[in-house]
Amino acid sequence: MQLDLPGNPHFSYCTNIHAGETWVEIEAALASYLPAIKRQVAPAVAMGIGLRLSAVAARGLAVPHVFERFKRFLHEGGFYVFTINAFPYGSFHGTRVKERVYEPDWRTLERLRFTAEAADVLARLLPEGGIGSVSTVPGGFRESIATPNDVVSVAEGLVRAVAHLHNLRETSGRTIVLAIEPEPACFLETTNEAVRFLEDKLFSASSRAVLSGLTGMSSDRSEEALRRHLGLCFDVCHSAVAFEETAATLDDVCAAGISVAKLQFSSALSATGRMSDLRHLFQTFDDGIYLHQAVERRNGVLTRYTDLPEAFAAAERHGESSEWRVHCHVPVFLDRFDGLGSTQANLREALALCRRREVAPHLEVETYTWSVLPPGIRNSDLAGDIVRELQWVQSELRLARVSNGARR
Repeated sequence: MQLDLPGNPHFSYCTNIHAGETWVEIEAALASYLPAIKRQVAPAVAMGIGLRLSAVAARGLAVPHVFERFKRFLHEGGFYVFTINAFPYGSFHGTRVKERVYEPDWRTLERLRFTAEAADVLARLLPEGGIGSVSTVPGGFRESIATPNDVVSVAEGLVRAVAHLHNLRETSGRTIVLAIEPEPACFLETTNEAVRFLEDKLFSASSRAVLSGLTGMSSDRSEEALRRHLGLCFDVCHSAVAFEETAATLDDVCAAGISVAKLQFSSALSATGRMSDLRHLFQTFDDGIYLHQAVERRNGVLTRYTDLPEAFAAAERHGESSEWRVHCHVPVFLDRFDGLGSTQANLREALALCRRREVAPHLEVETYTWSVLPPGIRNSDLAGDIVRELQWVQSELRLARVSNGARR
């Protein structure tokens, strides 16, 4: 659905919340949950879907009769797909994910192929002349991108993706933006790092030359294509964990002339005190599946930890009080629970900015952790929790109406 906000952005939730790696599993989850959710949040208009695909699912959905069946499901149910989450390549639920979520990274042919396959699917789902987004890993895991050659390989992989997206636009008339999603403990950890990488490496003369060689375009046209097909996926949780000022950071991205292709509404854990005192509270969220990067702010200095066990170990070495933020997506409608807080204030900043100006064409709630959250902050009815998040965001945006058709 489209919101009655500046730019009429499309709005939904990311289906990475639903377990399933094969297309058969994903299709079953969508059929089970989407109709009930739509009845409560978009009963009279088309409802957008933020579709998560694994590499296996992207290939499965590309099979002609499978794709046609999905298109019928969308048409008959009143749904449409405007964005795809192609961040996790493989398994994302029920098993240890941790740093493997960034593999394969942008140095590899596997990441390039997966992204191209996801973009091909999205182009076939968009209406003629439509614009879609595909979110992706921020290069890779920080420890993996260790040498100048690694950085060059990441940049070249992304430029090759742009060549595919450019050719796709030429042949299909659909425009796909690859949305790089900064995340703590990654090669591109902060928004500022991502902006600098885009400006210095991806919009550079060397990248323009690579793209020219791949497509035959002039240098000027290559720069236009790079800027058209590369942008950011701004996840409010990730930004808050990095202690960024949300509205100011988004304004800086806009001033730099870089697009925010997708804005993900999400909240992180937050607390102030001695970590030794808070440890038992945070430990409840150390689920063993996802990486829970932590950032400590003490006396104005930020210290970053790759995961909670590392943060716990560091906490034993000092007893001073400090502020902690932890990468764990928690329900957007909660600001405090079980003795801890959330970064909901950052989320409210983003929502307020969306009311004032166009921030991103695609808005998406992304709380994928329901299955591992403590029972006290979730219900047994997952669809009900998703509806509650969507309605909370709609209320915060002071939604007056949604646009009929919702089709760009």
